[in-house]
Parts: sequence; structure tokens; C-alpha cells
Amino acid sequence: MCLKSRNCEMNNHMIDRTRSFSNKVRVTFFSCALALTGLAVAFTQLAEGKAGKPQSQNPPPKVAVDNAPLKRDTKLTTSFAPVVKKVSPSVVNVFISSTPKNVSFNSPQMFDEPFFRRFFGDDFSPGNRNGKQQQHIPKQRGLGSGVVITKDGYILTNNHVVDNADEIKVAFSDGREFVGKVVGKDPKTDVAVLKIDAKDLPALEFANSDNIEVGDLVLAVGNPFGVGQTVTMGMVSAIGRGNMGLDYEDFIQTDAAINPGNSGGALVDAEGRLVGINTAILSRSGGNQGIGFAVPSNLVRGVMDSLIKDGRVVRGFLGVSIQDLTPDLVSEFKLKNSGGALVGQVTPKSPADKAGIQSGDVIVEFNGKPVKDSRHLKLQVAQTAPGTKVPLKVLRDGSTKTLEVTTKELPRTELAARDGSSEPKSADALEGVTVDDLSPTAKQELKVPENVKGAVVTNVEPNSPAYESGLRECDVIQEINRKPVSGADQAVELSEKVKNGKVLLRVWSRGASHYLVVDETKAG
Repeated sequence: MCLKSRNCEMNNHMIDRTRSFSNKVRVTFFSCALALTGLAVAFTQLAEGKAGKPQSQNPPPKVAVDNAPLKRDTKLTTSFAPVVKKVSPSVVNVFISSTPKNVSFNSPQMFDEPFFRRFFGDDFSPGNRNGKQQQHIPKQRGLGSGVVITKDGYILTNNHVVDNADEIKVAFSDGREFVGKVVGKDPKTDVAVLKIDAKDLPALEFANSDNIEVGDLVLAVGNPFGVGQTVTMGMVSAIGRGNMGLDYEDFIQTDAAINPGNSGGALVDAEGRLVGINTAILSRSGGNQGIGFAVPSNLVRGVMDSLIKDGRVVRGFLGVSIQDLTPDLVSEFKLKNSGGALVGQVTPKSPADKAGIQSGDVIVEFNGKPVKDSRHLKLQVAQTAPGTKVPLKVLRDGSTKTLEVTTKELPRTELAARDGSSEPKSADALEGVTVDDLSPTAKQELKVPENVKGAVVTNVEPNSPAYESGLRECDVIQEINRKPVSGADQAVELSEKVKNGKVLLRVWSRGASHYLVVDETKAG
């Protein structure tokens, strides 16, 4: 194995020696069309309150909640009409309109010709406003659905339904219409809360979404394509789904027909209790193909309470960069299974750092609940109130350790508490990789934190196992097979000790550290 050096857009004088090594992991991404029903999706980093400012403290809404599990018997019913009569008055149509800004454009010189000016007028003359014209774009209109959850007018819907709306109209199935105002919205979960000025409304009862099981019958109620209130039936196809493009995901998957316009509508169980807010579909055509997703009611309740009380969503913060465990990582860390979240980096002075969490730890339990993967851990942390003392269990060097962490509030500048991908991002087979010492100049130009030590990658050959695994120029190799790297010479020395063509790297890249498994046998 050998190490090389490459530019990294740093000064040439910084590169004074070369070393090379490589490792590789193949990551295959599968893509499919995600059709978010309703309007176009616009996600931002922060949950927004009314007018983008935190509101005054308001008490959480008093909602009806039935935590009893669904009665599961084998008797089949011939009609869900009683359930529909119970639910339908609480599901509303949401109509929105927004006014785009006028667009300026440079008029072509040909519009100055008399022929064109005869038809289009003098406004198209290049001399008008320095040749820039104002083109009026008509109002854009959209539709979605909503669910009444309090008698005094609080309504749940999706963020993408009301995002950028100038006017909101809420229509009930009995013909009543009200003007709706946005109380708050959370792009990270695609949940929004509206308020209308009304009393004695038919509020829908919440179910405990943690109690639902795959195979339970559900009904989707909404306003697909604007045809009017529509009810469809299906079953819970899966729970705990993710990878839909949101920061916090725990979707209920259903085959109940969901189409554009159903966004923000109700997903209810066989007893007519709210188990989710319909949000998205996977589709090649843009219409229903039997794979729909709803935000579970328990997640919705937490977001809703925070938006109404604080005007924004307050989330817990741990201070770790985490990733899922691949089979290669399970093997390298000598784990029994792939459950848990692997810690790639711990933010200095963060709650995790103060609790004693270390890079290389696998968090397997948080607050008494098992951790399935990095996505679920991020969700568990986010739903924990700042200032809460939480026990957690980690696997470290083959043994289990119990730690206690006190969460803080998620900083508004934090995009997430996990690595950008569930798969390792930067790893290359050591053959074909060039490294150099991480000098003060390199740290400054690459914006590497002072506490990060290692060897900077200056080149990766495109056909090397390392490149296929994701290792790139300007990455910093911090560890090789759990041994710290202080510079280029040590990196070469450690790479020469790799005997089986498989190596575990800890790499700093793009602001965070994570682990990579490089396997030369998988090259090509």
C-alpha cells in the first residue's frame, strides 16, 4: 500500500512529500419519484412562527387523546359509514393563493422596430426603464386539506401546502368558509398549524400512533384534485419509514389512495381516531400507486404544541455526528448486529462530550428505548426537551457502558445531528491515495478545526478502491484501524501494517468526522 499527495487547492509549497494508500466501499443509491401532494415543497432550516418571529408564550392546545390500543378482532365489517360520519366534519379543504413578484427582463432589440411596437406598444421599447420590462405574473393558487384538532379553531396541515401563501381559506364540508392564519410551520417535519376564528368546531380525537401495527386498517380523508371530500381505505403497509427528504422522519406507510390535494388530510384508524397527517406519495406518474406516507400523530402533536406555545419548534441537541452501521462496519467493530448509531465525531463542550461519549462508540439505547439507526436516534434526541437528563447505553470496545447526558436546545445554525448520509462518505483503498502533513497553512486554507489532527489527502486515483469508496482530496485521515494519525509518515507506517487488504478509516470531511471501510477486494 502507498500514499500520494495532491493539490487540494492549497499552496504548492505546502506539499513537500508524498505517500499513498487506498480503501473502498461501494454505495449504491436507489432513487424514485417523490411526489409531495399539494403545492411545491420549499424546505428551510428553521421552524417558522407567524411572520418569521417567535410568538408570545401560549399554552398548548387542549386536544382529545385516546391512548388505548386498537381493538383487533377478526370480524369484518360491511361498512365504515359510521366512522366516516364521525371523521368527515373534522376534515377541511385548504385553499391558498400567493402573489409572485413581477419579473424584469431585458427586451430584445427587435422590439424597437415599428412593426413590433404597433402590436406590443411602447412599453417594449429598449428605452423604457433602461430596456428592462416588468412582466406581471398572475396569482398562483393551490389546494390541500387540513384537520380540526380543537373546538376553538386550531387546524393541522402540511407546511408545503401553506408555505409562501398570501391568503388562506378554510372550507368545511357543510359549506362554511373561514379565513385561516398561519400560527407556525415546521419544514423539518412538513407540519403546519393554522387558526380560524370559530367556536364549537368538530375536533378530531388523536390516537397513540406508537400503538399502530402493520396490517391495521386505515382511512385517508381529504380533498384530492379538488373534487371534494373523499375517503379511501387501505392498511398500514409499514411504520418508521424515512428517506423522503425531510430532516425528521418517522412515516407511516399506507396503501390507502392518496393523491395531490390530500396533503394535510387525516389518516384515521378503524375507530375514527387520528393516527397521521397525509403528506407524500411515491409515484412514477404523480398519482396514487399504492405507496403513501403520513406523519404519525405523536410526532405531529409534539411539533404542534411547540409551534403554538413557542412560535417555533424547540428540539433537543446531543452534539454528535452519527452514521448507520454497514455490514463492513459491523465486522470491523466486531459487533453482533447492525442496530444502533455509530458516533463519528463529538462536538467539543457539547452535551455528548460532557457525558463522555467518544468517537467509535455505538449508541444502542437512548432514554430507555432501543436505537434502531442514526435516523431514529436523531428523532429521539429532537423530541427530548432541552435540559432533560437522559440515560443512554453505548458499545465501546466490546463492552456496554451506561452514560447520562443532559440535552441542550438544538442550535438554530445546526442543520442536523447526523452525517449527511446513512452510508460512509469518504473512504478509498489505501493504494492510490496521496497524503501530506496537516500543516497550519493547510488547516487555515481547508478550514479544518484546531482540534483535528491527521494527514491531509492530496490526491486519490480515480480507479482506486479508495476513490470508489468516496475518499476525496482535502479529506483528513484521523485514524487507521482505530490508531490515531498524527501526520503523513505515521499514516504510511500504519497503512503498511494492513495485512488483509481491508482497513477502517476515520476521516474528517466537510465539517464532520465519520468512519469508512476500505476493502481492496471490492475494487472495480
